[in-house]
Amino acid sequence: MNANGTSPKNQLFTHFARVAKALASPVRLELLEALAQGEHSVDELARAAGVPMANASHHLQVLRDGGLVHSRREGVQVIYALSDETEITQIIAGIRRVAEAQLAEVDRIVREAFTSRDTLTPMDPREVIKLARKGEVTVIDVRPRDEFHAGHIKGAINIPLAELGQHLTELPPDREIIAYCRGPYCVLSYDAVEELRRHGFRARRLEAGFPEWKAAHLPVGRAVR
Repeated sequence: MNANGTSPKNQLFTHFARVAKALASPVRLELLEALAQGEHSVDELARAAGVPMANASHHLQVLRDGGLVHSRREGVQVIYALSDETEITQIIAGIRRVAEAQLAEVDRIVREAFTSRDTLTPMDPREVIKLARKGEVTVIDVRPRDEFHAGHIKGAINIPLAELGQHLTELPPDREIIAYCRGPYCVLSYDAVEELRRHGFRARRLEAGFPEWKAAHLPVGRAVR
């Protein structure tokens, strides 16, 4: 017990609750998803979450107080990054799995907005590695270029979704195309697969997205910011 009569266990749980509180916001979860792609400036994060910069700065401060992100200065900009990419990605994945399994509303949204759009089983990451090494699949990253440059699946080709129609002739027609984006609820890969199939390509989504790939310690490529 300390002078206030609280046990070490109670003190620890108080700090654990700070972390949980930092996660308890849809905006902050979206900011963490953006940071799971790689480090970003405040203005980039504000655009990714669709909130004003002042609002984004406030939420990032809460995340920093909870030990989930850290920051550094680059000229006049403040650059944020996850404090632990693997652990935080796994925490968010755990929240997602519990919500999908236990909350009927979440299950309904996933079925109606995601599962119904693509009934083919997504590709397992390790199977993708095996097939890519054999030259049997082409992996495309349909995220924006800045996210690709911050980090991507090694060997993937970056074709942002908005540019996909302009690059279809560059894709090999005899290989299956595997598309991935930011995570399991990112619609970019769903849209890409639909467009590819309309043009006669065999296409599937990667199971989950780049943050999950990185958290599994699978091969990653990275460009200097």
